[in-house]
Amino acid sequence: MAVLGLGIQRSMQTRFEDMKGKWALILGVSSGFGAATAKALARAGMNICGLHLDRKSGMPLVDQLVQDLEDLGAKTLFFNCNAADAQKREQVLQDLSEKKIKIHVLLHSLAFGTLKPYLSTEDALGQKHMEMTLDVMAHSLVYWTQGLLAYEVLDRGGRVFAMTSAGGERVWKSYGAVSAAKAALESHIRQLALELAPYEITANSIRAGVTDTPALRKIPGNQHMIELATSKNPFGRLTTPEDVAQAIVALSLPQCSWISGNVLGIDGGENIVD
Repeated sequence: MAVLGLGIQRSMQTRFEDMKGKWALILGVSSGFGAATAKALARAGMNICGLHLDRKSGMPLVDQLVQDLEDLGAKTLFFNCNAADAQKREQVLQDLSEKKIKIHVLLHSLAFGTLKPYLSTEDALGQKHMEMTLDVMAHSLVYWTQGLLAYEVLDRGGRVFAMTSAGGERVWKSYGAVSAAKAALESHIRQLALELAPYEITANSIRAGVTDTPALRKIPGNQHMIELATSKNPFGRLTTPEDVAQAIVALSLPQCSWISGNVLGIDGGENIVD
């Protein structure tokens, strides 16, 4: 068994050789899925370019993440800015172009939207809230992909991932705008999968199970959501950011080049249980 285990380890190390020295761009890198994926890709030998939006109080965690990534041998390039801002996006793309950085993995993990009911006499969702939520959590993926291609910094044979959720097809109180954004995001991924194929680039939505992240804690009724997911999941636990990160690493390997245009459930079977 020890010999078999060593063989598997060497096999994975050989596969990771294809990823060493390549760059990943993670939108929403400072916590949750973004931070876990950054670490997992760094362990596989990749360098990390990350965008985050943090105030001064949140910077120690960002600084620690950068240190952790560099301790793993990764080069890092971080930007503290609004990833949905067109001017900031252009500045980052220009910087990547000037540094001659090619992005092999793009992860869209932006979790910033309005959590308000559609119909309420007190605080109903407004037009600006709906437009902002869809722009940040869905449409920005298209604009980033367009920009990476325009600046010729998207690596041929690369990967595009976007974090969706069961909310793309189900409802939860006050989750309407985010649910609409997730549905739009999945649609954008399908279209990108079609249009990126000539570049040998795949695009997939990652539907994580309920995961205890800072974003989840902002959803009204999150504790009930956690309890419900734990009770119905066949494995009896929540999904973790690391579960998702490891799946993204595997999907980034050359052997997964024929997986594209899908909504991939990384949830331990949670979504199949009523």
